[in-house]
Amino acid sequence: MTDAAALPGQPRGGVLSGPATRRAVNVLAPNASAMTLDGTNTWIVAEPDSELAVVIDPGPLDDVHLRNVVDTAERAGRRIALTLLTHGHPDHAEGAARFAELTGTNVRALDPALRLGDEGLAPGDVVTVGGLELRVVPTPGHTSDSLCFHLPADRAVLTGDTVLGRGTTVVAHPDGRLGDYLDSLRRLRSLTVDDGVHTVLPGHGPVLDDAQGAVEFYLAHRAHRLAQVETAVENGYRAPAEVVAHVYADVDRSLWPAAELSVRAQMDYLREHGLI
Repeated sequence: MTDAAALPGQPRGGVLSGPATRRAVNVLAPNASAMTLDGTNTWIVAEPDSELAVVIDPGPLDDVHLRNVVDTAERAGRRIALTLLTHGHPDHAEGAARFAELTGTNVRALDPALRLGDEGLAPGDVVTVGGLELRVVPTPGHTSDSLCFHLPADRAVLTGDTVLGRGTTVVAHPDGRLGDYLDSLRRLRSLTVDDGVHTVLPGHGPVLDDAQGAVEFYLAHRAHRLAQVETAVENGYRAPAEVVAHVYADVDRSLWPAAELSVRAQMDYLREHGLI
């Protein structure tokens, strides 16, 4: 058995659902898959003494899950006052409209197409509900509309799919761009260095207790993959599918379609920088 403390980001063991910090509770959606890991993490965030809560990423359109989120908040004596989205992928956002019906909340997101209500989200926004403060951090790359939410009171960041609790994420070409993603990882690293963030509350997988270590691992991983793709192209592997088969030969083939999205993004990046 591998010691979790030795893994990138120091993932927590044990049950994923339940309290993660003083202010954040996870309700795990029942949509486990190769792409979603154990399922989507739906986060309920609130000040310890507040009757109001914020939900981040209601998850898939699954009524049992959505009602479970509401019930979890109500058992803690809280009413859900606002819904936020890290990005628009269905495993995070498909249930948002139904969740808004159940809770009577607005849905705020970067993408206007995902919003319910007059307010959206923009980089630098500060969301306040019941004394809770969440700072909106722009983190495009996985998708163009990806956001993270900095929870300064818990020295934590909710990362959606930008940083996962296990493994690495996909740069979802063509919407996702590698250059943007690398900039976003550097932005998150600054949060760990300058703002004392030490906990990652991801959209999938376990909580990470070493945020800086996780981000450094992601940056090193991306640099390594980029070098592998560059070498593969130089050696005559021109089509993205050929590069995937060469570079990701040790990865489960069920993940190759997702890997091809990242490879396409990497090849675009290399072309933009005149490296292939």
